[in-house]
Amino acid sequence: MRFLLDAEQAEFGRTLDRMLGAADTPAAIRAWAGGDAGPGRALWGRLAEAGVFALAVPEPYEGVGPLPVELAVSYVELGRHAVPGPVVETAAVAALLDGTEAAKEWLPRIAAGDVVVTLASGPYALDADTADAVFVTDGDGTVRLAAGHGPLRGSADPARRLFVPDGGGEVVARGAKVREAADLASLLTAAQSLGVGLELLRRTVEYVRQREQFGVPVGTFQAVKHRLADALVGLEFARPLLFGAALSMTSSDIAAAKLAAGEAAYATARAALQLHGAVGYTEELDLSLWLRKARPLRDAWGTPSACRDRVLG
Repeated sequence: MRFLLDAEQAEFGRTLDRMLGAADTPAAIRAWAGGDAGPGRALWGRLAEAGVFALAVPEPYEGVGPLPVELAVSYVELGRHAVPGPVVETAAVAALLDGTEAAKEWLPRIAAGDVVVTLASGPYALDADTADAVFVTDGDGTVRLAAGHGPLRGSADPARRLFVPDGGGEVVARGAKVREAADLASLLTAAQSLGVGLELLRRTVEYVRQREQFGVPVGTFQAVKHRLADALVGLEFARPLLFGAALSMTSSDIAAAKLAAGEAAYATARAALQLHGAVGYTEELDLSLWLRKARPLRDAWGTPSACRDRVLG
């Protein structure tokens, strides 16, 4: 099985990287965390124009997908740039509604970026206050639209705004692909985690090359090199698992990728925080925007223990 991206897929990732690099995502993240969705919605529109959400939407509904590998490529870049909003949940809704009557209403709008939708994961729905629709699934494959949501709940990442959706609501689909949607959400969360970890590593390497102690860059110290090498090995180990899972789309492969990427990103975040010293704790430093994402992404759409159970089961 081939795990390397082809030239077109790699270039798509580089294109998204350049686009997001010019978009001042730190400002959009801080605004989103403060309840101002304007910059984030503008960024959402640019992602839709680039075709990101259309990758999750089947062709009969004006998309070009589903294309799991290309989605994984794009979500690594979304993680690398810490794009706010329910990007994973929106793709999962596309998988959830595929083939249902509700697909005709929602999927073309998702592909075009005309709507932001979210999907309840456990008791919480991410960014329910900003989403145009909050979808909730029941165990029998019934999907309903939540009529509203409760107050904002706390999160380790202020840009991940969690709400409890209201009970009841209009039933919009039956027989939905709940398991497929959850698997896709887990895969794309793993891709985000990998992107977060890669950016944390890049920023930390850059920092230790500049910061000096005893008259030399701290990056020349053997202990620092070992710490960064361990982080790199973890991330690079997770990369082929991610794209292998995107090719197979089996639950066990996705769980393995989610476990590896989440743990690697979290370990990299801990290393980044330690190697930045006291400055790493400051909110003013953009690094904090990535540091705060590693742990929540590790646990979203499949905790490490749940992923281990799926792999072993």
